[in-house]
Order: sequence, then structure tokens, then C-alpha cells
Amino acid sequence: MSIDEIIALLEQEYGALEWRPHADPVSVLMGTILSQNTSDVNSHRAFDRLIGTFSTWERVAEAGVDEIAEAIRGGGLNRIKAVRIKACLEGILESQGSLDLGFLARPAFSEAKAWLEKLPGVGPKTAACVLLLSLGKPALPVDTHVYRVSRRLGLINSKVSPREAHQLLEAMVPEGERYEFHFHMLAHGRKVCQARRPLCHECVFQRQCPKIL
Repeated sequence: MSIDEIIALLEQEYGALEWRPHADPVSVLMGTILSQNTSDVNSHRAFDRLIGTFSTWERVAEAGVDEIAEAIRGGGLNRIKAVRIKACLEGILESQGSLDLGFLARPAFSEAKAWLEKLPGVGPKTAACVLLLSLGKPALPVDTHVYRVSRRLGLINSKVSPREAHQLLEAMVPEGERYEFHFHMLAHGRKVCQARRPLCHECVFQRQCPKIL
């Protein structure tokens, strides 16, 4: 099954999507850090509590790690994430003098990605989320759902790491299709191709999926 066939079947199943900015780059960065290893419900609650407690990212940057950790308690790994959040914000301030990542819209995708990945605790997925969701760059975030579905469909093999998956999938998926591909694969992983009990009988790929055949 070709990548074009997969993209077409996903769009048929979940509908067409057009890119829209989700939030400013720093907010997407913070939200992505908070989403690591926890549920959407918990990460959204932690995000709301964090910004509700401090009002601005500048005030978060000025706060101590303990204060940040307390604000995001219940979001999972709050101490580790508090350290990452503070380090990232301080890194941006040190480099740019302000918490504004809008400048990343100007350089080439690869250059913007490399800059983000130099920040403490920022890997390929976090960088890709900022670039795609906020700046409209042709990044392809590979979260746990995209990774799982891609492996089951045979797009990547079981030995490919999540870091390697970003490069391989970005090479496969046309730039203009990456936003829709990310969200369609995410939806499919949540609703049908679940980790423990995939609903193969409901799957749009049931006649072509290597895991079913």
C-alpha cells in the first residue's frame, strides 16, 4: 500500500483538514512538554493551571522549579517537566532576549528545527509540533499514535526508533500533506488502531493492513 493510498483512505475516513495556527510558538512548546507521557486531559489541565498561576511565560521563567512543579502537579512527571520548562524558557531568553519564537518562521525548515532541538529537553517531536502547529512549517510530529499506526501499516519497521521515524516519515509524506497526515493518523490511533485492543474490523485499512492479512 503506497503512502498516497494511505493518505487518501485517511482523508476519506476522517475528512479533509486545512492548516490553522493552534497557538503562539512558546505556548505550543510548553503544551508539548506538558503532554509528554500523560493523557490529553492531564496535560491540558496542567497547562491551564500553569498559565492560570503565572499569567505570562515571562513570569513562569522567573519562577522557581518548585513553584512550577506545584502548578503542574497532577500532569504527570511534574518535577521533570518543571525543570525542562524553566530551562527552555531561560534558553530562549538567553538567546533572543525575549520569549518570542516568531523569528523561526523566517529560516528554512531544517534550520528552524535545528535551533529548537538545541533547547534543553527538546527532541524531534516537540520541535516538530512547534514548527507545524504554530508556524506552518512542513514538520511531521510522530507521537505514540502516529508511530504505532505507521509500524502496523508497514511504513516503518519495528526496529526504527521514534527519532528515526521522524526522518523516514517526513521523507515519505509530501510537505503539503503532513498536517493532515499527522492529525488523521493521530485520530486513527486513538479511535481504531489502539495499542491494546485495535478495532481491526472497523479499520479503513483492514483489506490492506499487513497486521491483519
